[in-house]
Amino acid sequence: MSTSSTKSWWVRLAVVGVWAVAFALVEAMIVVYLRRILALQFHLVYHAGEFHFPHAYLRYEQAREAATMVMLLAVGCLAGRTWWQRFAYWLFAFALWDVFYYGWLYVYLRWPSSPGTRDLLFLIPREWWAPVWEPVLASCALMALAVLILARTRRA
Repeated sequence: MSTSSTKSWWVRLAVVGVWAVAFALVEAMIVVYLRRILALQFHLVYHAGEFHFPHAYLRYEQAREAATMVMLLAVGCLAGRTWWQRFAYWLFAFALWDVFYYGWLYVYLRWPSSPGTRDLLFLIPREWWAPVWEPVLASCALMALAVLILARTRRA
């Protein structure tokens, strides 16, 4: 194995990581704006278990979530050379995006207040609620799995 092939996948992983962190900021900003707009227009306050996305806007938000997944998948496809590598880069992008999404929300909203805070994770196919620590823990495991896959497939 050459040094350049080892360096190559680490460089690609770093670029995918930078992209995921920046994309997490974009997604967090959308949530910041949505929370403010929904609070102003509908007097809705985001409280886990009490909040439900307004039905009139649900399809738009589901389309945005689907587009987010496509963009995360696309970066994995662009970064990887084999199907396993593409899968691994997608896993890494998705997981890092998810962790930094919560980090950016904390920076701008001071939310979540704790890892046990419940959140509306997805709206596809329906509302998924869980404490924040669950997707963060799953994301850490996915990042580790992605690095293992990339380390094992680096010669391809």
